Amino acid sequence: MTQLPQADWTRREDLAQLIAALGADNTRYVGGAVRDSLLGKDIHDIDCATPLLPAEVIDRCKEAGIRTVPTGIDHGTVTAILPGGNVEITTLRRDVSTDGRRATVAFAQEWKEDASRRDFTINALYAHPETLEISDYFGGVEDLEAGRVRFIGDARERIREDHLRILRYFRFQTRFGDDWDDEATSACGELASTLKGLSRERVGWELQNLLNLPDPSPTIFMMRELGVLQEVLPESGKREAEKLAELIRSEREFGVEPDAMRRLAALLPPVPAVAEAVSARLRLSRSQRERLACVAARDMRDGDAPLALAYYEGVDCARDRLLLTRADPSVLEGWEAPQFPLKGGEIVERGVAKGPQVARTLQAVERKWVEEGFPDRTRVLALLESELAAL
Repeated sequence: MTQLPQADWTRREDLAQLIAALGADNTRYVGGAVRDSLLGKDIHDIDCATPLLPAEVIDRCKEAGIRTVPTGIDHGTVTAILPGGNVEITTLRRDVSTDGRRATVAFAQEWKEDASRRDFTINALYAHPETLEISDYFGGVEDLEAGRVRFIGDARERIREDHLRILRYFRFQTRFGDDWDDEATSACGELASTLKGLSRERVGWELQNLLNLPDPSPTIFMMRELGVLQEVLPESGKREAEKLAELIRSEREFGVEPDAMRRLAALLPPVPAVAEAVSARLRLSRSQRERLACVAARDMRDGDAPLALAYYEGVDCARDRLLLTRADPSVLEGWEAPQFPLKGGEIVERGVAKGPQVARTLQAVERKWVEEGFPDRTRVLALLESELAAL
């Protein structure tokens, strides 16, 4: 019998208090915390499963002085608010009906029945909170050791239950897989068109999670080969996929952390209108939209020096555009754009009539100031006199 390693999180006092309230035999750690502990990875979120109904979970926690929030009570999920980090507790479930986007569930009493409705074998691992013994109903431990991501049961059936599992498969394969599972990839390619029925927010969220991983480029190429990428990002062609691979090499070469928006920009042609359309479709935030549009305009001003580019476009956008051209962005670290030490009123005081000429003069002096590397005000005034003399 496989056991969960004695990790720090399993010895949390507040977690022990929660387990005592619910009853150890009524509780199992499940999902990511179990999977990642077996791999020796850091644990950020803890999920528990229980046959107890949500109302009883709330009552037992209340008696133990543990505050709860009914975060997803319609689907059986209650969140326990603990000092060491919140824990989601979900009542065992079985699917009553599914349509690929949402499921109607009923509560269950059997651990295996709950496990059978999950997506991948490596996510259906349950650990007893006291003995730490792992219940593995579908060979998930063996798959984890082999670097294999498999759907539970028939892959096509699992995908028809929830179409988003196609994108989840590619994300989990990037994180945990060594070799591609033929049944899984075949099913994902065959059912790729079902992704069109999903909310764009869910698709955008999955794409960002995938692109934030260390190296998703081989996965992106596989998604293109299977026709999956074309369903969620039709603007991205082979050239853009190759651009992503180049970008990831640049990030590694210059020691820059992965960033989903930068990588999404690499997967799009350098056309601001395309970036805006994709941003709207994926329901990106305003700041994400602005950044994507800025990087999409990378053929403009990219002949400028790095600090000049950062002055005009912002440090984040400049860093992205430098990396996309395989240039070292380290000069931007800790740099803050200086304030241009000249106002329009000073130009008026020198005899230029108020109007467009003042703005043109100000812009001309500012451009030369940037080109010269942001010299002090004395030099700016000299540049102004030169510009006025030229008028």
